[in-house]
Amino acid sequence: MKKFKYSEITPEKIYNNRRKFLKNLGYGIGGIAFANSALANTDLSKPTSYKDITTYNNYYEFGTGKGDPYKKSQDFKTRPWTVRIEGEVEEPIDLSIDEILNSFSSEERVQRLRCVEGWSMIIPWMGFSLSELLIKVKIKPEAKYVKFISVYDPENMVGQRRAVLNWPYVEGLRLDEAMHPLTTVVTGLYGKPLPNQNGAPLRIFIPWKYGFKSGKAIVKIELVKKMPMTAWMWASPREYGFYSNVNPNVNHPRWSQATERVINGDIFSPRVETLMFNGYGDEVAHLYSGMDLKKNF
Repeated sequence: MKKFKYSEITPEKIYNNRRKFLKNLGYGIGGIAFANSALANTDLSKPTSYKDITTYNNYYEFGTGKGDPYKKSQDFKTRPWTVRIEGEVEEPIDLSIDEILNSFSSEERVQRLRCVEGWSMIIPWMGFSLSELLIKVKIKPEAKYVKFISVYDPENMVGQRRAVLNWPYVEGLRLDEAMHPLTTVVTGLYGKPLPNQNGAPLRIFIPWKYGFKSGKAIVKIELVKKMPMTAWMWASPREYGFYSNVNPNVNHPRWSQATERVINGDIFSPRVETLMFNGYGDEVAHLYSGMDLKKNF
């Protein structure tokens, strides 16, 4: 798979050209998966615009409105920044964000994001597989899960001044999910550094799961023996399970998950059918072989 540096990534204007974008889908795991699972009922020949990706967000640390993250995060400081990796590992480590950016080559990954609320985007992330980072700490056999902890900074993250969730934001994956090559450490989008409102300086992205599983502004990654209690499981366990795989056959208690609205700048864009595992079934379905996905939602 071809690796890219920031300076080598195709500029945003190229992504808005249908023919060149389709050609670029050949680069990166996410691009291949997207190309194989494109929804025929809508125009997915180009990714969601940079404007929509960066102004229509769920990031409760900055507020519950879709525009709050953009409006309220612009002065948030992401330097200095350190990520701690610890737990059931042989060699716990502290890495600055610059050490991470300089040590791991980011690649272009065009991946689909499906929000649990019933909308979706197509995002040209930049990043690398989380497994590349985790192998550095020599994982012990006792580790079964990976816990992600986001920053707690209520002075600068105004949304954390309210108990909307149990702060700091916590998410988790089974170890085999975390080690899957599609699970991405995101460092940028559209060839640019990751904006604050999208989880700067570093976030996790798991394209076959609902978007809330992808923790933002990560400061600690912990390898643990037991399934961690995540933020949304704590808030509403009846509605949000640990796995939270995109599944059109399992509805949210308050709405259907059978369809989604693709964000493309048009508020009247038609809804399209949601795909199992968000279209990444060929790559990840084996992880859940024999599991009852309605029970393990």
